[in-house]
Amino acid sequence: MNIAQYLDSTYLKTPAQSGISNEETLQLDKDLAQEAIDHGIFAVMIRPDYVADIKKYIQERNSNVVVGTVIGFHEGTYTIDEKLAEASKAIEDGADELDFVINYRAYLNGDSALVKEEFVKCTQLGLKHHKVVKWIIEIAALTDEQIADITKNISNWAEENFSEADLPNIFVKSSTGFYQTEGGKPNGATFEGIKIMLDNAGKLPVKAAGGVRTPGDAEKMISMGVKRIGTSSALALIKNESSSSNGY
Repeated sequence: MNIAQYLDSTYLKTPAQSGISNEETLQLDKDLAQEAIDHGIFAVMIRPDYVADIKKYIQERNSNVVVGTVIGFHEGTYTIDEKLAEASKAIEDGADELDFVINYRAYLNGDSALVKEEFVKCTQLGLKHHKVVKWIIEIAALTDEQIADITKNISNWAEENFSEADLPNIFVKSSTGFYQTEGGKPNGATFEGIKIMLDNAGKLPVKAAGGVRTPGDAEKMISMGVKRIGTSSALALIKNESSSSNGY
């Protein structure tokens, strides 16, 4: 199985989180991009501040590696206008894919109307500019029933508001990789959580993110039906190695 074509190779730590400078972070992103170019990895997923530089880096090397970025990351509680503004800037800078963190806290508080509004408006913006849009639901913060419900809602909202041709470009994604869990519980994709998402996503593709650390895990996720995998261990997966990495 060619795992590389499913991978979004990811580095999402801010300079403050990693204790390095902006310049050092940009160099890490360039290294990530070069790694993707050299090994046929489908996409790199980076913070919005670095999109313009990485898009230019990839274009200068005549590569088709896709540039993705995160919006409303990682809490998801940005206002709709803030998410739209951040997404608009990322589009202007050359992002090919936009991974929005859905306002799952609003969902947990019963405000489905707000969640639907942000989904529709932000997805409209992305699709208008021919971008792939992914919605991170943060499964570690949800019960199994909530994972099923929010995934089904996203699927229904997508079918109600967008054309059949748009649906392959609207993903439901499991995790940010930054959610703080207790008691050693996984904070990213699990086989159980992904199955629930796949069972309720309807015609929408599913992306598994966080916690996929072995080639076997990646192949199992793909065989289950996921279309993309977000990982900070892309090269290890391609080289048939396991990774102990816990973070993005």
